[in-house]
Amino acid sequence: MTTLIIIIFVLGYLAIAFEHPLQLNKTASALFAGIVCWTLYFVSSPDVHLASEQLNHNLSEISSIVFFLLGAMTIVELIDTHNGFSLITDRIKTKSLVKLMFVISILTFFLSSILDNLTTAIVMISLCAKILKDHNDRLWFAGIIIIAANAGGAWTPIGDVTTTMLWIGGQITTVNIMVNTFVPSLMVSLIPTLFFAYKFRGRSIEFNVAKMKEETHSQSSDIVLFVGVGMLISVPIFKTITHMPPFMGMLLGLSIMWILTTYLHLTKPEEFKSRHSVTHALKKIDTPSVLFFMGILLAVSALQASGILSIAAEKLGENIQNEYVIGTILGLLSAVIDNVPLVAAAQGMYDLTTYPVDHAFWQFLALTAGTGGSIIIIGSAAGVTVMGLENVNFFWYLKNIAWIALLGFLAGVFTFILQHEVITPLFN
Repeated sequence: MTTLIIIIFVLGYLAIAFEHPLQLNKTASALFAGIVCWTLYFVSSPDVHLASEQLNHNLSEISSIVFFLLGAMTIVELIDTHNGFSLITDRIKTKSLVKLMFVISILTFFLSSILDNLTTAIVMISLCAKILKDHNDRLWFAGIIIIAANAGGAWTPIGDVTTTMLWIGGQITTVNIMVNTFVPSLMVSLIPTLFFAYKFRGRSIEFNVAKMKEETHSQSSDIVLFVGVGMLISVPIFKTITHMPPFMGMLLGLSIMWILTTYLHLTKPEEFKSRHSVTHALKKIDTPSVLFFMGILLAVSALQASGILSIAAEKLGENIQNEYVIGTILGLLSAVIDNVPLVAAAQGMYDLTTYPVDHAFWQFLALTAGTGGSIIIIGSAAGVTVMGLENVNFFWYLKNIAWIALLGFLAGVFTFILQHEVITPLFN
């Protein structure tokens, strides 16, 4: 039965990887694989009560991630609905393509660290579509945005779902992950940006006048932006002070935003109130993505419960002794396979007795799994989204962006190892 569980899991993975040729949404494949793997485990288990306890335990951990994502995505959607992000985008004014490139890269990097890489990618692609007329220029900017969004999301607990998973799982803490992965993540973004800047040196911006229209911006837009971002940033603080799970802080932030927007538009027309309500935002969030995370985490947890991941960890440990090599391999794999199941598998393979909280392996994994997906456009949620929004050809990205993203990834890996193995010991 163990072999059959592995087969179902692999088939689910293949269906996810070949989502577009199969014309089958990856959420359906993930949910199917997750449920079937657990069903097979239950059927083959000699102790159904133990299997039930294992399922409930894993479901508790999975649900905390799902509720966290649900709250975060709703708050971000609410800010976007109120045109809060226009406060940032409307202040970008330069005629130099190189200067704009650095502005977009830096803004994407830091915005992704406090929001999330997927939402940041959407906002920045929309900005570039408004500013740049030449589609070829926008394709190169799309490459920058994908790399910078993934790099920026990797060094904070709320910026990328994989870092969030490690944070919620108790493998990393807020301050240590930010201190130890900030510079390596910055290098992942900076090196490709320098390559792009060299390519576009001396070029000026050809403005897209047709799309540069004024958005409705009001005082309420600023209020929702600052309060919403404040709620997102305060989640790690809430966890540190109360020792409660992060999803509780996120849902508290969502409830505050719900109360705020309700009374903010109390005297407005019903149509306006409906369009700017949390209820409307909940309808617009990417629910299939949330269910995808749930499905793939269920599938991985089935492998964990059946002992398959423990055996895989032993084999990997026997053949590869270096934790940096393991982390790098997992990061490169995330370019082909979604990084969510990779991190989930690592969490199942290595417990806190092997690698304690804030061990370099967990921090390195957050860096590599979060940034490796930039190498291939379908390797990250941000990449898949940008691919759809800007109609980026898979092979164009592979030819022009992949090798530059790989250089950035390797620069981040080298910087982390140098920082941890050489620089840090000098000050201890």
